[in-house]
Amino acid sequence: MNKLAFLSAGAAVLLAAPALAQDDTQPSDPFDGFYVGGTFGLDTTANRDADGIAFDTNRDGTYGDTVSTSLGANAFSPGFCGGAAQGTGPAAGCRRDRDNYAYSIRAGIDGRLGDGSPLVAGVLVEATKQQTRDFVSAFSTTPASYTISRGLDHSFAVRGRLGFSPGDGRGLFYVTGGVGYGKMEHDFTTSNTANSFTPVNANRYQLGGQVGGGAELYVAPNISISFEYLYQSFRDDDYYVAVGPGTAPATNPFLLNGGGTNLRPAETDYNIHAFKTGVNFRF
Repeated sequence: MNKLAFLSAGAAVLLAAPALAQDDTQPSDPFDGFYVGGTFGLDTTANRDADGIAFDTNRDGTYGDTVSTSLGANAFSPGFCGGAAQGTGPAAGCRRDRDNYAYSIRAGIDGRLGDGSPLVAGVLVEATKQQTRDFVSAFSTTPASYTISRGLDHSFAVRGRLGFSPGDGRGLFYVTGGVGYGKMEHDFTTSNTANSFTPVNANRYQLGGQVGGGAELYVAPNISISFEYLYQSFRDDDYYVAVGPGTAPATNPFLLNGGGTNLRPAETDYNIHAFKTGVNFRF
């Protein structure tokens, strides 16, 4: 199912829900109390990766260096792509990022801001399993390709939300935001068989932020359904690949400026658009 189909299905659920929520299912205290629930959704990568892979040729911690040949030419003049290389040069093309499904469990509490108030405030905690992958590749004049794959394996979040519940109070429109903590995983592949490549900090937990909004509707006295969008951004500046001599000669471009080079994605934030549909059980 592509993103458009997923969004259409979620909208159809919300539009059909009022027919299920008849007067005899009116909750006594809507959006005022504790709940647990789960979501199923689609994550899509939000990274453009236009700058490809960045290099630190003298390993001083500053990226953005040019890897040069012994004649002073740019060893990566063929360029970069925001995907997974399908050959040793740009002409072979790149495979797109892999958008995929995600699912989560959550628990939270809501409260009305005053008796009979349409304003609702709440907080929730959430654990999510994710599968989306972001790719970025570089091409050298050798020719050779270098591809980094990254993505969240799972994450935890704490978010607040503030919403408006009009009319009989069975529906809620809200904005939400908070912090996330997720395990970033990385893989590296290359067609270069001369140098050595050592991943560093390939699997680490990183902090991030989340912001978004959604709608929720009671379909039974203690059951509500939701549709939610979140923009998530996690830091990803600890991972790099240390390139060493391997069997390459001293004239190898990776070795000319100090005996080795570090490389990493030029974009050091990992960004996701998350679309979620969910069910909550309220107490």
